[in-house]
Order: sequence, then C-alpha cells, then structure tokens
Amino acid sequence: MPVLVASDLDRTLIYSAAALALTMPDARAPRLLCVEVHESRPLSYMTETASQLLTDLGDAAVFVPTTTRTRKQYQRINLPGPAPTYAICANGGHLLVDGVSDPDWHARVMARLAEESAPLDEVRAHMEASADPAWVRKHRVAEDLFAYLVVERELLPEDWVKELAVWAENRGWTVSLQGRKIYAVPKPLTKSAAVREVARRTGAELTLAAGDSLLDADLLLAADRGWRPGHGELADSGWTAPAISALPERGVLAGERILREFLRGTRQGGVV
Repeated sequence: MPVLVASDLDRTLIYSAAALALTMPDARAPRLLCVEVHESRPLSYMTETASQLLTDLGDAAVFVPTTTRTRKQYQRINLPGPAPTYAICANGGHLLVDGVSDPDWHARVMARLAEESAPLDEVRAHMEASADPAWVRKHRVAEDLFAYLVVERELLPEDWVKELAVWAENRGWTVSLQGRKIYAVPKPLTKSAAVREVARRTGAELTLAAGDSLLDADLLLAADRGWRPGHGELADSGWTAPAISALPERGVLAGERILREFLRGTRQGGVV
C-alpha cells in the first residue's frame, strides 16, 4: 500500500533568507538550491542534499506539500522531484489535484466554516481595529478563508498576540505567530482534514508528517508518525505527543533531517 508523506513547507522543508539565520554561521553553511523566485528575486531555498532526498522521496511515496500558503503563493515554488499529484493549500481550504483545486472539497470546507466559526469579516475587522499601525506592515486576507498581518516583530507587543488568541478562541478561531506573520485561522480549517481525504483517495495506510508551527499540530497528531524541527512555535513551546519526534536540528539542516526520516519511514512501512 502507498505511504503518504504530508509536509509543511516554509521553515520545515524550505527556508527564506531570513530563516537561513537559524542554521549556522555563513562559513559553515551548506550549499543551497533556490526553489522559489518572485518578481525576479530568489525567495526560498533548501540544501542540495535535501533536493536529492526529496527527489528520492517523490519516487518512493505519495508526497503531498501541505501549506498555509495561498494557491498563488504555492505555485511560485519549484520543488525538486516528480510533480506532486496532490497538494494542500490555504491550510486545507484547497485540495489541488494535478494543480487544480477540487471544487467539491472546497465547497465542503466552506460549508463547515459557515456552521462552526465566526465570519471572516468579523475577525478581520477586529484585527485591523486593534493592531497598532506602528508595528503592522500589511493586512491580508488569504483565499477568503483566513486573515493575517505582516508585522515588525521587534515592535510587536507580546500581550497583543495573547489577547488576540483569547478573543479568537471564543469565536472558533486559532491564532499563530510565525516569523513576521500573525495568522488568524478558523478552527475547522485544518491541514489534517485534507490529508485524511488524500489518504482515502490514495488508499494509503501509513501517513508521515512534519511541521513547525501551531497550525501544523493537528497535521502531526493525525499522522502515524511525525517530526518537528528544533525551531518554530512548536519547539519554542516544547510541544510534543507520543508519535512525534522532536528533532535537534534547526533551519535548513532540519529540512534535510526530516526528509531522511521520511525516507526511512517510507522504506520501513512499505514502498509504492
């Protein structure tokens, strides 16, 4: 039976220039491959070793990129290896099949959001009204599903994020701080639900997963085995669970380690 490998991308498998600082001094940095370009500027990288590991993984398992990025943001990425048949964007709001969003899946997601969480407009308006322009760079709505702010992290009051999280919790939303972005996401909008759908369609009986942020926790808990790097929200909070391995590696070297673990798990669990 096929093995399904669902992985977060940003700060798990791929890294921006800012995230590269998590790794090591420049003099010891590994050779890098650029995997994302936007407006003629390189944006995201992985090591050359990770590139080969991902190529090998794509040949051995059903690899499913699983991201909070919008479809447009995801499509800027050029990952090594075979083109994934399935990809999950907008934190589970869109299930791509050969690059095209499945309309039935998206309709199911929208129906659940309408039933179980406060409206996006209410949350967006609260974020805009309560955030201080002194530390907010951008207000954004992603795919009409969730909202996020781009902030000056060094100016961001820590209490503001905590207060937003409490306010959002009471309305069926989750708040996540990742780098310079503060996300507010409806609780029913999950990566895990979309991954379960891919497992159903592919007949996978073993699911492996990796991620670094609070928005990846449900994905990791839904997998048979999961890994988190030594950086990010989950590492900072000491989050763990019985089937989750907390890795010591940080930055792009964590991406390498995660891919090695995926390959090992795939070979132990069965190969497509």
